[in-house]
Amino acid sequence: MIAPTRNVYTFASRALRLLRRKIWWIMGGLVAFLVLLSISPAYATFAARGEVYSAADVPKHNVAIVFGAGVYPDGTPTPFLQSRLLAAIKLYQLGKARVLLMSGDNSSSHYNEPVAMKRYVVAHGVPANAVVLDYAGYDTYDTCYRVRRLFGVDSAILVTHGYHLPRALMTCNDLGIKSVGVKADRVGSSFSKAYLVREVLSTNKAIFQLIFKPKPAVLGPKIDSVSAALSQ
Repeated sequence: MIAPTRNVYTFASRALRLLRRKIWWIMGGLVAFLVLLSISPAYATFAARGEVYSAADVPKHNVAIVFGAGVYPDGTPTPFLQSRLLAAIKLYQLGKARVLLMSGDNSSSHYNEPVAMKRYVVAHGVPANAVVLDYAGYDTYDTCYRVRRLFGVDSAILVTHGYHLPRALMTCNDLGIKSVGVKADRVGSSFSKAYLVREVLSTNKAIFQLIFKPKPAVLGPKIDSVSAALSQ
């Protein structure tokens, strides 16, 4: 009766030691993974230092790029998007930007961010001929790539929220748009840590996009709408 008991005890001890070693390996791997995830956001934040201004202090540019942030089924901009649009309107009113380039998602006939964005700023006093639309800004990389390659913009003010600005500045600058940023205030919109988690993942994705430079899903011939708007 003693031998079986010892065997069971020995087996349990070995299994416990093995489990402990695996737990340490798992914990070590998890820590390493989290450190790697944090490198890209840290780099983006470092690269954006000194490039974020208030609307009153930002240097003048011909173009301000406004990044989409969702519209409701009836075409009304979400509170997050409204705050970006209000910041863009202020830039135009202060003479900081001559053209507002609205970039957003128009992936279906039932969803059109750029048109909703233009409608909103025109209703708030921005002339329609000072607004240019990019209908295939499906993400930050696509927006920056298309604005540089198709619209020919090589410098701009980027209008978005503070958590997004480092990634937007990093991406546009890397793709050939010399950029500064203006942080949109949060107007009637909730903000949670989920946005920060998403931004960490999105920034890591952006690093791979900037390394491999994939072409956006939607491209086409050069678009002269920015130069046409500036000539008026």
